[in-house]
Amino acid sequence: MARSVRTDLPAELPADVPGGEHPDAPVSHEPAPRSAGSETSATSRWRLTAADAARIATFAALTAVLGMPGSLALFGNAVPITLQTLGVMLAGALLGAWRGALAMLTFLALVAAGLPLLSGGRGGPAVFVGPSVGYLIGFVAGAAVVGLIVERFRTLTFWRVLVASVVGGMLVMYALGIPLQALVTGFPLQTVATGSLMYLPGDLLKAVIAASVTVGVVRAYPSASPLRHDAKAPMNLPAASPAA
Repeated sequence: MARSVRTDLPAELPADVPGGEHPDAPVSHEPAPRSAGSETSATSRWRLTAADAARIATFAALTAVLGMPGSLALFGNAVPITLQTLGVMLAGALLGAWRGALAMLTFLALVAAGLPLLSGGRGGPAVFVGPSVGYLIGFVAGAAVVGLIVERFRTLTFWRVLVASVVGGMLVMYALGIPLQALVTGFPLQTVATGSLMYLPGDLLKAVIAASVTVGVVRAYPSASPLRHDAKAPMNLPAASPAA
């Protein structure tokens, strides 16, 4: 028997009818393409622009410059007091977590290549097997932690940046530096920890300076804030006007 054909269907259906141009047409189950806004949200956090690369290089250079005044070894301590941990705090607070860590990795790569960028004109692979190795590793980890804490805030204040600098620029540095110094030098861990108490006043002062500088820079140049890298909501574009 011949199959009856429906003749009451319109010749053409609007384009917005699900299923294509005809109700009997197969429905596509392919996922809808992701919007440009969602892709931007997913990638903006890890995107490295030319401006970011310049800032990373700037903070690596700043950390090197902070080593130029030299170092101070009190009571024969194997790890000298330097200003370079200030660069660690500033890099994390102004660049954010992974960009700040990348700035410190850049600095340490130059040191490993033999450039005398550490305080006292030290450089070369030998410094990474010396008593300061834990603190050098702490340069990267400390900047990352400072940045992670800062990025959790919606706005930057002096006290928030100070807390981030103390946690990342001091506690993380000590947590890595003291055990490895004891391991390399062979001294008891308690002895090394007691000797490291001399670093506290200077490091607290550097944390205060880092917080003050960070808040001042962000206030004067809002684009310098690490919070600018947060994903932005997609813009609502105006709808296209209907055809006349």
